[in-house]
Amino acid sequence: MHLNLVDKDAVLRFQTAVETLCLSGERRILLAVSGGPDSVAMLLLAHAAFPGHIAVATVNHGLRPEAADEAGFVARLCGDLGLEHVTLAPDQPITGNIQSAARVARYALLEQAADQARCDVIATAHHKDDQLETLLMRLARGSGLDGLAGVRATNGRVIRPVLGFAKAELEQICADAGVEPVRDPSNDDDDFDRVAMRQFLAERRHPFDATRAARSASALAEAGEALDWVLDRLSDERIVMKGDSVVVDPSNLPRELQRRLLLAALHKIAPQIAPRGDAIDRLLGDLHAGKTAMIGDILCNGTEGWRFSPAPPRRSV
Repeated sequence: MHLNLVDKDAVLRFQTAVETLCLSGERRILLAVSGGPDSVAMLLLAHAAFPGHIAVATVNHGLRPEAADEAGFVARLCGDLGLEHVTLAPDQPITGNIQSAARVARYALLEQAADQARCDVIATAHHKDDQLETLLMRLARGSGLDGLAGVRATNGRVIRPVLGFAKAELEQICADAGVEPVRDPSNDDDDFDRVAMRQFLAERRHPFDATRAARSASALAEAGEALDWVLDRLSDERIVMKGDSVVVDPSNLPRELQRRLLLAALHKIAPQIAPRGDAIDRLLGDLHAGKTAMIGDILCNGTEGWRFSPAPPRRSV
């Protein structure tokens, strides 16, 4: 391993990104490292930029027999670098929508590991090419403003400090250091939407550019943040708790602010609710028409303003 060959400009870019996202480089960082080139490059950059301030975690979802060997590779690499490392595994098998369920389990495990390692933030290795794929995937699904903002640079205590790096740059960092990352065969399975989009971008001539897409995603994220700023002020005026119900005044507001007020009201009753965009659009239509509708376990009434209440318990038959 040739750590002295890790590009100094790349290390400085990484350090600047972390300090911008964290406000302070003195915070302890838990790196989520799978063993692939993106996360291994992030590990090498973090080791150079913040020695003594990082810990490493690898999640084995139990979905592939090779995953244990990949976690072992990361553990050995961390041993060579003198870094603490832990392999995480979910308590229950991953079922249902595999990618979505694995993502939920992964972040829950990383949150627990960060607490145990006394780390303030969690760093994942999403990069510039991931941003382009995400933007195009969500455009294909008809996502709204927040979806088209793509991969956020921060999300709670999660930071993405290599979002400004291209995948080719991260692969070169590994090559320069003499580290051969692992290759996940599921990255070639085009049954997954992201893999299919990645293959489309690789195999066809197209006008899409990762750097320009990142600028668009950043602009959309800033627009979303501006609307959230407005929403915070509107909520005090337009959302009122009445017993166990929430009453909303949506009058004379643009549709997007009505949509955000609607979501804020639902979250007051059911903080974990995460309705899809098309479900919210249908509910908005029902409320505007003065109808009563259900979403999750919430009764929504649009007859006089908007009123949201926990649904009454179902009668047993």
